[in-house]
Amino acid sequence: MTDTQLLLTVLVIAAVTAALRFIPFFVFSSGKKTPDIILYLGKFLPYAIMAMLVVYCLKNVNVLAFPFGLPELIGVLVAVLLHLLKRNTLLSIIGSTACYMLLIQFVF
Repeated sequence: MTDTQLLLTVLVIAAVTAALRFIPFFVFSSGKKTPDIILYLGKFLPYAIMAMLVVYCLKNVNVLAFPFGLPELIGVLVAVLLHLLKRNTLLSIIGSTACYMLLIQFVF
């Protein structure tokens, strides 16, 4: 791609991203009741997305060959433990990612 094409691609992506962020404020402006389906999705969709991400991250783990999925298992356990102790999603993600990266770089 040429520099002009790259710039246009980035500008289009930025415009679409901004539009997707701003549209809900216009569609669900103040004074109107938010539809029940939107409230339902806002309540349960984050958990469904997290579950899909966990499945996606663990889909290629081979438990029959060294290291038998141990770094992944330890990383998941660290995430669960941190979340149960601190109730902070960002801390759980960062802590478990750091633990996993340290394990695969220095231990396994």
